[in-house]
Amino acid sequence: MRLSQLFARTLRDAPADAEAPSHQLLARAAYVRQVMAGVYAFLPLGLRTLDKVADIVREEMDRAGAQEVLLPILAPAEPWKLTGRWDAYGPDMFKLRDRHERDLGLTPTHEEVLTPIVAAEYSSYRDLPVNLYQVQWKYRDEPRPRSGILRGREFLMKDAYSFDRDVDGLKVAYAKMVEAYKVILDRCGLTYRIVEADPGLIGGDVNHEFMAVAEVGEDLFVHCSSCEYAANVEAATAAIAEAAVPGTAPLETVRTPGRTTIRGVTELLGLEPAELLKSMAYQADGDVVLVLVPGDRDVDEGKLRRLLAPAAVRMLDDDDFANRGLVKGFVGPQGLDDVRVIADHRVNARGEWVAGANEVDQHATGVVFGRDFEVERFEDLAQVREGDPCPRCGGDLKVGRSIEVGHTFQLGTRYSVPLEATFTDEDGSEQPLVMGCYGIGVTRVVAAIAEQHNDEHGLAWPKAVAPFGVVVVLVNRDDERVVAEAERIYAALLEAGIQVALDDRESAAGVKFNDADLIGFPVQVVVGKRGIDAGQVDIKVRATGEKRQVPVGQVVADAITALEGAP
Repeated sequence: MRLSQLFARTLRDAPADAEAPSHQLLARAAYVRQVMAGVYAFLPLGLRTLDKVADIVREEMDRAGAQEVLLPILAPAEPWKLTGRWDAYGPDMFKLRDRHERDLGLTPTHEEVLTPIVAAEYSSYRDLPVNLYQVQWKYRDEPRPRSGILRGREFLMKDAYSFDRDVDGLKVAYAKMVEAYKVILDRCGLTYRIVEADPGLIGGDVNHEFMAVAEVGEDLFVHCSSCEYAANVEAATAAIAEAAVPGTAPLETVRTPGRTTIRGVTELLGLEPAELLKSMAYQADGDVVLVLVPGDRDVDEGKLRRLLAPAAVRMLDDDDFANRGLVKGFVGPQGLDDVRVIADHRVNARGEWVAGANEVDQHATGVVFGRDFEVERFEDLAQVREGDPCPRCGGDLKVGRSIEVGHTFQLGTRYSVPLEATFTDEDGSEQPLVMGCYGIGVTRVVAAIAEQHNDEHGLAWPKAVAPFGVVVVLVNRDDERVVAEAERIYAALLEAGIQVALDDRESAAGVKFNDADLIGFPVQVVVGKRGIDAGQVDIKVRATGEKRQVPVGQVVADAITALEGAP
């Protein structure tokens, strides 16, 4: 590839809306161009890197025994309605109708497409297990697409689906996929953690996210400072404190005019937020559910929704409070009728509380569990935070930011039962297929690598995913000797099987040097008049910044050695 012919124009400045380093650098280095919010075109440099990540994924999937297929993006609604996900996805799924008024969807995932195909083809236990995967575009109508290709409405994904006769077989398939994912992410040069996670709309009892550590990551995860425990913050738990001895203070009311927030009450009464009982009111399929957490905590609504599933859960609005006779801003758990009360475990770890008195401008002190209010059940409902005790060893939990690049699920029969996907077992009985699914966001991996491998000068790709391993920078186009030597080196590297680009543009040397750093070629070979006069050529390793001069006669061998030694 000659850069004079490459369809690429680097930018001095990043797009105004680009905040994440990966978004800024991929745009500036001419890897991607935005077509609309959340939708990007991959230019030649970007496509080469995207393809290299996809090739690594394919190689490891094949090595793990999976077989590649290609499934349609456009899918009928009926299977999705059977599994309940047509409504569950809501506006996040692109939905349309054909000329015959049939409901269709653009697939964000492919369980409903592939499961009936496998059931139709494989009807006996002898056919199992099988693992099928694809690298295909996915669609999700993100309400707030941002950070470039990190969160788009169109994205390339590898999704695999395993089908087994029983849970033991699923566990074997799952373990193989987890190991394959480790190799994939290691080969891509990512620093990552494997964490317990929330299954979301995919489902399944056991699932893990693969999180690339990054300051711009929108996913928070917790990890223990003393053991290997790690979890997405939505699935994380902390050690449960021992129940406190119930308090003996009398239940009294105090005036708190206009103090409808934790901060307002604590400032007025001279208390710490942890001494207040926060009472959050929700509706779940017609029931009012009061969720209790300490005042210094927030309700983890993901945990709450999983606890109350399949009920639809939402916070009460102003009309709901009025209709239910509840006093917004002054709600407490004592003396309420027709209200379900559930509480975080931490509520049982304090003997008495200050809570809303269920009267305007009034709070209650000396509120004691078991005497003044009852709880239907204690659950893990509060958000975990830095410094909480680890649920496994009691060590301190730390919070970090990350980018989700992969997610694996043990689905069980979540899809095979509603889709009636069965096989005939050894004893002649009909049994549902036992499934797992395994996703890697290929476009997200590209962005995550860019987040972890950059500096003030630009991208610094690991060699496995760089669009070209070596760039030969021709500095003095007006000197025939320099041109001839640059062409010789370029041809020799091509002959040696190296993916090499030649910067033969009529640009200033400084522009070429800056672009070489910005684009992120792992090895740069600089051929200029001053060096040729001395019989020398410069070699630079992008990731380390190491520079050295080598004799012209050995530059090809040294460039190959430098590439082999590059990260």
